[in-house]
Amino acid sequence: MDADTAMRLLSEMLLTSIKVAAPILIVTLVVGLVISVLQVVTQVQEMTLTFVPKVIAVVLVCVVAGGWMMAVTVDFATRLFEFAGTL
Repeated sequence: MDADTAMRLLSEMLLTSIKVAAPILIVTLVVGLVISVLQVVTQVQEMTLTFVPKVIAVVLVCVVAGGWMMAVTVDFATRLFEFAGTL
């Protein structure tokens, strides 16, 4: 395996991980921002107020987009194993 192949595999791996993690990270960011604005407006500084909605949002994202995230991961793993068979 030469350096170009290794770099291509590395870039595919990083792109796949970004694709899989992006929905969870974006939803967590949005929920955290909304909760922070509500905390500033109401002046309620409770730690569980930020934690519990984020956990609920992550669970909902995993339920809704979990199949797609799994399909992307399985597709990458399949291509990786097929490539490993040609080495």
